Amino acid sequence: MNLFNIIKNQNEYWLVDQIKRDHVPEELYFRQLEEILGDWNHQGIGYLSLLMDESFEDWLHLKMFSKISSIVEYTKILENLPETDNLLVWHSLSEEMLSEKEYEKLYELCRSGSANKNTKQPIDQVMNSIRNELGADWHRHCYYFKKDENLIGISIPHIEIGTEDEGRLFYFGIVPDLRGQGLGASIHNISMGLLKQFQANYYVGSTDVNNSYMIRIFEKNGCELRDRKGIYKIVNER
Repeated sequence: MNLFNIIKNQNEYWLVDQIKRDHVPEELYFRQLEEILGDWNHQGIGYLSLLMDESFEDWLHLKMFSKISSIVEYTKILENLPETDNLLVWHSLSEEMLSEKEYEKLYELCRSGSANKNTKQPIDQVMNSIRNELGADWHRHCYYFKKDENLIGISIPHIEIGTEDEGRLFYFGIVPDLRGQGLGASIHNISMGLLKQFQANYYVGSTDVNNSYMIRIFEKNGCELRDRKGIYKIVNER
């Protein structure tokens, strides 16, 4: 039984997310995570970032994990979505109307001033992660949004690795000057519609517990609180 999803980025990092299952003893989670840590350490990967229930926190500290923050996870069945804002237009990079470098700059702008406490990677590493995780057709997942011909935000909808119909947003953000005007909720709602086009049946989104702005967007768009997990990190000293 698989109890963790793992995303591997070459030798730089592993992203590990606990799969919560009913009636699974804690010992089985410990055992599988020990195996993952053994492989990670043996391969000399830079660091491992872990999302896991905070009830395991004491054990994780004994394993030399540091706690970064906590996240809340929201979910929504992708049916009966509200009408989209008809003043917004959106395109994907696959349409070749915006260059990769221009998208990078917009991404960097959108993530500035974030309330999330997880350490930000350099933007070139972020883009490499997108290419590695989303595959050869990654361009078609990278959307940008405009209003009155001005770039206002981005989102990256995709099907979660290892699933057939779980929709996720690799990233979603608004340029700082336009936050607090309702545009974030509109882009988030449009992005859930795009996930439906990618054959997702439901959406899962997460954010830092301190990111009240994103939590309000989840709630405004009908998402329901599903879970809370801690963010933990361990660095390979080899």
